[in-house]
Amino acid sequence: MPFLLLFLLIPSFVSAADPYRFEVKTIAEDFARPMGMDLGPDGSIYLIELQGKVSRIHPTTGERTTLAEIEVFGEQENGLLGIALDPNFMENNHLFLLYSPADFIGQRISRFTIKKKTLINEKKVIEWNTQRRECCHHGGMLKFGPSGCLFASAGDNTHPFGDSASYAPIDRRPNREPWNAEKSSANPNDLRGGLIRIKVQPDASYTIPEGNLFPPGTKGTRPEIYVMGCRNPWKFSIDPKSGHLYWGEVGPDAGKDGPRGPRGYDEINQARKAGFFGWPYFIADNKPYSRVDFTDGKVGEEFNLQKPINDSPLNTGRKDLPPPQPALIFYPYADSEEFPELKKGGRTACAGPVFHYSPKFEKTGGFPKEFDHCLLFWDWHRPFIKWGRLNKNEDLVGIENFSIPAKIKRPSDALFAPDGTLWFIDYGATWGNNKDAKLLHISYRHGNLDPVAQFTIDKKNGPLPLEIKVDGSVSKDPEGTSLKFAWLKDGKAVSTNPETTLIFTEPGDHPITLNVTDAQGATNEFTQYVSAGNSPPKLAFRITPRRILFHS
Repeated sequence: MPFLLLFLLIPSFVSAADPYRFEVKTIAEDFARPMGMDLGPDGSIYLIELQGKVSRIHPTTGERTTLAEIEVFGEQENGLLGIALDPNFMENNHLFLLYSPADFIGQRISRFTIKKKTLINEKKVIEWNTQRRECCHHGGMLKFGPSGCLFASAGDNTHPFGDSASYAPIDRRPNREPWNAEKSSANPNDLRGGLIRIKVQPDASYTIPEGNLFPPGTKGTRPEIYVMGCRNPWKFSIDPKSGHLYWGEVGPDAGKDGPRGPRGYDEINQARKAGFFGWPYFIADNKPYSRVDFTDGKVGEEFNLQKPINDSPLNTGRKDLPPPQPALIFYPYADSEEFPELKKGGRTACAGPVFHYSPKFEKTGGFPKEFDHCLLFWDWHRPFIKWGRLNKNEDLVGIENFSIPAKIKRPSDALFAPDGTLWFIDYGATWGNNKDAKLLHISYRHGNLDPVAQFTIDKKNGPLPLEIKVDGSVSKDPEGTSLKFAWLKDGKAVSTNPETTLIFTEPGDHPITLNVTDAQGATNEFTQYVSAGNSPPKLAFRITPRRILFHS
């Protein structure tokens, strides 16, 4: 049976949602690096694990069905990375996967069909080459937008360390391609280091929707690109109402500003339209990096914010780039001056869904109106879970806590169901396989809640006459209203005080019941038994030493 846990929501400066109203159910656990999920029309969760497993999970019992074990290249942060169900899944049973094939050096998006609890009939949609000489950054998420377009994220496929010293990886020396993101993120002719947007056709081919960054036929560009200039856009979402794209950008590791440029920042980004978001030339609110000659370490001029140019020999596309867009939220390892709510610590930024309230959620356990038009975002490493409150113009106007005492150790993926409840993946304690990896379902209890009846008792048995003291002050009303008390001894009313003394003169087991009533008339009761006229025996024993003779 799923484990039920009530949790508290730490108060924030805007949120009026009552903390005790949220419920978390652990639906399933013990996953091997859970990477993402999607929700089926029947409420089932389709979940993927990094090394290739695709599972369908019953939304209440947690029963799992393994649909496939995809063969993947599973090193350097590669593997089974993304999953999305077709918008017409009820009619066609199509499921899309983004994975790192064992037979191709790159990433592939394929469409599968579910038949008799098995994935069959793989059809390749699109694939792109990567380098596997060195680690890492592959992004790796799939999601359909409200217009039916398929979005996919890809990292810069660049080693983060080496001579880059955790600043901009722009090493142009021969044979240093794995250490240079100019080949990918700043290359308009490469799908790495950004998000693509395509319209998948019934035969699994695709077309280019209007509004991508480069119109089809633009020389030196890929028309599939919607966003470029990303380092590692691991988790993203599309607002179903505005159509705006949100993603978390996992930034570089430099701990302080230096001659080469700014320290590392993670970002939460918002794209209202297609654009270039700066990497590896700019970061955060468009802080510029400097050119570096990696042959001698000499630092040159800063990159031009007004006219960014990628003149690297690794750039296979056009050199002039669109103007960079600043991040919506950005934060370093240290305390953030701009966003102090995020405090300090590790960094792996992730952007989740935007919540939109509906009155029907009052009956379905969906989230309350207080969170309407808020972006849920989190950090996988630090970790934290936050709300970004948006106004009617889609501008960020505040950040609020969404804190769970059950402690999600590494929040990984989240989605809102049509009923307004929230599904969450906890990746678990470490980067590897975790027994504590969980699939969680979070709902909200609307309306007046029953009070909680409890009482303490100083002793539960003893000789006649048995006198005991009971204390019901530990009872509580979730809404905080005062309670009325009613004590029953052997079914008969005896007191209306929070505390009272009871005397038993007849032998036997006697029920004591406390009934509590809140200000709205909701009631609850709690019963304990005492045993009068008898005390349990005291047990003791003595060991008599025995002499044992050993012969050698």
